[in-house]
Amino acid sequence: MLSLIIPVYKNEANLERLLRELVRLDEQLENDLEVVFVVDGSPDDSLRILQERVPGLFRQSQIAALSRNFGSFNAIKAGLELGRGDFFAVLAADLQEPPELAVQFYDELRRDTADIIFGYRSKRNDPWLTELFATLFWGIYRRFVVKDIPKGGVDMFGCTRRVRDLILGFPESSSSLMALLFWVGFRRRYIPYERQPRLEGQSAWTLALKLRYCLDSTFNFTDLPLRVLLAIGCLGVTTAVVLGGYISFSRLTNGIPVPGYTALALMILFFGSLMTLGMGIVGQYVWLCLQNARRRPNYLIDSTVVHDDALIRQQSIGQPR
Repeated sequence: MLSLIIPVYKNEANLERLLRELVRLDEQLENDLEVVFVVDGSPDDSLRILQERVPGLFRQSQIAALSRNFGSFNAIKAGLELGRGDFFAVLAADLQEPPELAVQFYDELRRDTADIIFGYRSKRNDPWLTELFATLFWGIYRRFVVKDIPKGGVDMFGCTRRVRDLILGFPESSSSLMALLFWVGFRRRYIPYERQPRLEGQSAWTLALKLRYCLDSTFNFTDLPLRVLLAIGCLGVTTAVVLGGYISFSRLTNGIPVPGYTALALMILFFGSLMTLGMGIVGQYVWLCLQNARRRPNYLIDSTVVHDDALIRQQSIGQPR
């Protein structure tokens, strides 16, 4: 059986289309599918709509509600833990990734050709500025952090139960699930797809979340920021030398009448900016150490409803994970 994990956050507008696509997918897989919806503290009516519409649609399904919004990757981890299949796949609720990918993942995993299948974007239908920044980010990320990631980045993946168990065994906080999947190794295959434009609603993937994802994906898997700090330090020294020459020239030509200004300006320029930047970068690593030392759960499951043929089971109250 394939457990298909779908994190849900502010997807009320497109749930009807999503459910139609999933029913078609279930028929294509001859009911060999378990759909696991994880409502990630969504403030709209997504949970209510799923609770009303899902019963009877699928042979096997689950609806889990997290106690608050913990982020899409933690919602995916919650779904991975709840899934009961032999294989697992992830699908975005906005359907910008084609559901047919899950079938291709399932076929490859059943044939035992790979332990992890990644869907990578061969083409994006995003605004040009978004596409430009995404291309730059993934290009830098491939060059300095995880060299195996495809050029367009990855959003969808499928894996075996063994890989699922290993990923859930990592207790680290504020990490990148995709980077972890590359870090564990194993046999990998890649399937290209064209990212579709969003038809309903607005994306909850804001600029702030993208920046947070960028920081978590970087600081958890490389010492690149520290090496960048070293390079900036060298640049700062060069800048100080150039400006020092200008300030010294101005002092000699009486352009700066205040005694001692030259040395003071150079010291503040170089050491002030360099130390502030260095403290910020080192502080980020210290914060990650603190987060992991606390060992708080990455998410809390408020309730779970399991639909298994005619049998319906319900569990509730903050199950920590």
